[in-house]
Amino acid sequence: MLNRLLILIGILGLLFVEVPVSRASSTAILLEVKGPIGPATVDYVDRALKQASLEQVPLLILQLDTQGGLDVSMREIVQQVLASPVPIVTYVSPSGARAASAGTYILYASHIAARFQFNQH
Repeated sequence: MLNRLLILIGILGLLFVEVPVSRASSTAILLEVKGPIGPATVDYVDRALKQASLEQVPLLILQLDTQGGLDVSMREIVQQVLASPVPIVTYVSPSGARAASAGTYILYASHIAARFQFNQH
């Protein structure tokens, strides 16, 4: 189920972005952010975005589960996301995860925002 979700998110992201055929890599980068948003998170996201840009990956996937965090750190991450040359898909996962407070703004700043929903029958 999770693999199908990631494939769908990747395809949706590529529909909105023109990706040249000569890209060096066709693999997305998965960045997991779990816990409070703070200076370490800013550095983690910054390094991942620089790597994604350098490697010319077509997509960065940000898996988010946070109760919130520092306003200053959230603002820095939002600025990084908005300035990113690499499209960013942010999704709230795993089931039961949340993007509260600062996480909500990061989710809204992303090119595509999604929430993982596991349905039990």
